[in-house]
Amino acid sequence: MVLFSNRGTPYGFRHMNGYSSHTFKWVNAKGEAFYVKHHFKTDQGIKNFTQDEANEMTLKNPDFSVSDLREAIEQGNYPSWTWHVQVMPVKDADNYRFDVFDITKIWPHSDYPLRRVGRMTLNRNPENYFAETEQAAFNPGHLVPGMEPSNCKMLQGRLYSYPDTHRHRLGANYD
Repeated sequence: MVLFSNRGTPYGFRHMNGYSSHTFKWVNAKGEAFYVKHHFKTDQGIKNFTQDEANEMTLKNPDFSVSDLREAIEQGNYPSWTWHVQVMPVKDADNYRFDVFDITKIWPHSDYPLRRVGRMTLNRNPENYFAETEQAAFNPGHLVPGMEPSNCKMLQGRLYSYPDTHRHRLGANYD
């Protein structure tokens, strides 16, 4: 939705933040559950095209975001994003001022500040673009221990539909 705002068109993938639209549930070793939102903040800085620049780039190189990312990695200029999370105790969700599972809502940082988790760095390009990218089948149901789906309706729908979509699109290779 940010793309349709007044913030501008991002100057490629390297210069934009990423956010989980879904609320996930993390459960610690004590069995305590928390709702979590993910934030990936670009370490390259936010950079946007003006509308005229975006229009010109669309004509010149409609795949600019992909080629910019690929070329930066080839040159050893590895893009990275600092990973943060917002953490809400499950008990807070019932009485919060809005539905915490609504993907159109942003949890205020004053209520749930960002906590730094680590960094994601892209340090190589695919050797076989088809096998490593075109056949990627990301599924929100593939979770590590301690991370679970929440009651987010959009997430629940994707848990149901993604495996079928991938089986249709990729056939036997979807797993």
